[in-house]
Amino acid sequence: MFAFKSSKIDTPQDHELLLHYQESMDLQVLGDLFQRHTEMVYYVCLRYLQDSELSKDAVMNIFEELIYKVNKQEIKDFPRWLYVLSKNHCLMYLRSQKNKSQISLDEFVKFPGDMHQYEQYDEKEEQLTAMEGCLGKLPEKQQQSVRLFFLEEKCYKEISESTGYSLNEVKSYIQNGKRNLKNCMEAWNEQQ
Repeated sequence: MFAFKSSKIDTPQDHELLLHYQESMDLQVLGDLFQRHTEMVYYVCLRYLQDSELSKDAVMNIFEELIYKVNKQEIKDFPRWLYVLSKNHCLMYLRSQKNKSQISLDEFVKFPGDMHQYEQYDEKEEQLTAMEGCLGKLPEKQQQSVRLFFLEEKCYKEISESTGYSLNEVKSYIQNGKRNLKNCMEAWNEQQ
């Protein structure tokens, strides 16, 4: 009887490559892992940046970010984590470009519809800026828990494991953080 080997058996899984990189800090290993997902990263960037050259540059910048970020976070699902990292990278790039040149984002991203939709986008952008400011005012434990839960889409258990907080503490920090964010945002809206 013959034993056939599947090519999948010979190919290390993402989590194995990630662990190997974290142990060895061998950039070739991280490069191999990233290479598996570069097409996804490129298309995420293209979706947000609407420019193929900018998207190619963003892919390279995201790889450079990986070198440092993979050791700072507990990553359970690498492709999903990389997708969020790529999306956030592009959004931060667009925001920085808007701030540098005071050109509205609608020159980079084509929105369907009339000017009312652009005004709604500007309102949402202002709300996001205010929310970031309010998030920065939260106590550190609330801020960390809220960021992990809402921005990185971690569950209570994952937050507990990565921060060392008990499950009850995590729930409390998120609940209190949400309340404090809401109060801060309401105060901000009243000033507008």
